[in-house]
Amino acid sequence: MSTSTQTGTNSPLFTDVIRERRSVRHYDKSVRLSHEQIKELLKEATLAPSSSNVQPWRFLVIETDELKEKLLPIAFNQSQVTEAAAVIAVLGDTEGYKKADEIYGEAVKRGFMPEDTAKSFAERTVSMYGALPKEILNKIIYTDGGIVSQQLMLVARAHGYDTVPMGGYDAAKLKEAFNISDRYLPIMLIALGKAAKPGHPTTRLPIEDITFFNEMPAN
Repeated sequence: MSTSTQTGTNSPLFTDVIRERRSVRHYDKSVRLSHEQIKELLKEATLAPSSSNVQPWRFLVIETDELKEKLLPIAFNQSQVTEAAAVIAVLGDTEGYKKADEIYGEAVKRGFMPEDTAKSFAERTVSMYGALPKEILNKIIYTDGGIVSQQLMLVARAHGYDTVPMGGYDAAKLKEAFNISDRYLPIMLIALGKAAKPGHPTTRLPIEDITFFNEMPAN
């Protein structure tokens, strides 16, 4: 049942959003989203949490027909690449932690924390992340990128749009074709638009089979 929230708006309930989200692979080619619409979706998606609030995610929005055709073979000819209104390449910035001063400085301006606390947090963040081994830093970035990607897909559904995450693509060719430097880690592609054909329902493992309290089973 889709009803309004307690605030009296016409926003769908969160339970409706998570239950109605589907991986949609066939899109209405006539549907286009403006830059402002896409930025609004991304703005809400980036309310997601990240390690130390570093927010290492970056988004390359691929929306022109020419560029989607360029992306098509890189994404192994998945039809949603050219049918969707846009494909969002979610990237992770390995130097994102260097924005700590900006991030915590904004927190001070908004009255979220004292200036001395923000300065301390920023210094520790830059020092800690700058000293991390590459594999550990990358793991953190991939985790944060996965979190924001899921949030983006739920935000899109809440606004009446459909998505599908794509891990099937050649990351090296993506970087080469779209001039993405080694500073950025490709995390996933997300097609965004309006479904021409609904995504099919899927099943989930019983929660009893995947949840364990206090200790894991022997096998």
